[in-house]
Amino acid sequence: MRQRVLFFDLARCVAAIAVIAIHVLAPYRYQFGVIPFDEWFTAISINSVSRWAVPVFILISGALMLSDKRPFEFKYYVKRRLGKVLVPFIVWSIFYAYLSGWSSYGFDATNAKDTLIEGLDHATYYHLGFFYYFIPLYFVIPFVQIFVRRYDDQALYALTALWLITSTLFLLRIDGLWSNQIWLYSGLLPLGYILYQKVPLTKSVVSFFVLIGVASFAITIYQVVSLSLEANEYTYGRWLSYKTLNTVCAASMVFMLCRYYGEGLSAKANKVVGFISTHSLGIYILHPIFLWPMKELGWGQGHPAWTIPLWIIVSGGGALLLSWLVSRSRKTAWLLP
Repeated sequence: MRQRVLFFDLARCVAAIAVIAIHVLAPYRYQFGVIPFDEWFTAISINSVSRWAVPVFILISGALMLSDKRPFEFKYYVKRRLGKVLVPFIVWSIFYAYLSGWSSYGFDATNAKDTLIEGLDHATYYHLGFFYYFIPLYFVIPFVQIFVRRYDDQALYALTALWLITSTLFLLRIDGLWSNQIWLYSGLLPLGYILYQKVPLTKSVVSFFVLIGVASFAITIYQVVSLSLEANEYTYGRWLSYKTLNTVCAASMVFMLCRYYGEGLSAKANKVVGFISTHSLGIYILHPIFLWPMKELGWGQGHPAWTIPLWIIVSGGGALLLSWLVSRSRKTAWLLP
């Protein structure tokens, strides 16, 4: 059995919290000119500094799976890796299609049915879109593993550098073959491996990543606010995409900070972080259930500075508890990968 790497737990923990924040603040984004500017700016700023959440999950996958030196076994990979995520995704897509039929006016069976049918093309609920680009990465990972094992570090760095260039082009709306979604997400896999295995963990190196991460936060907030003010409505170009250079810089900073501090936490802190990490994907899948009253019944009224943290705690805590309860029985544990 491989030794547990503690900083991955911390990275999963903070990424889960950031994902919830993104979903909690969603109603505020489109209220430009409707709510006071300081409230909108608060929500937009939190949104701008949280977009690294999903990329961090992919960085972790790349770091772990590309570091695995065991021979590739097709049956094991399909059953234990792909199947473990795919089957729950299908079940929860059906559940959330049903939930989408509910509103403050009652249940709309037609809407639920249409949502389920459209699930072949896009997510049945807003947060499940993650799986539409995460699951295809399982078909990419074996090929990246072969690349890492067969070629030297220089080839790996060259591939990653090329990907970073295309992420920049995508941010600047210079489209081409490199704008393919799978390619833009796939580059996070070798980057995660490089950040884990190749980048030295020194104070100066971590400080460099903090510098580029904080700079990306400032630039993203500035660009989103400027674009929205110019258009007189909420707009962001591609500055809030998960596939652009600014988000990659922020995700890299968070990954390196977790790597730097994650192994030095106290035993008590590691226990708490490890517990949340174990249920991080369960939290991701379940938290919209607890956000439903906020969104559909209008329970999220108030300044984002306090309503966002409040609902992060409510929905995150509820999802963590429910995930733990589901995991306690073999009959239900398979529902949450």
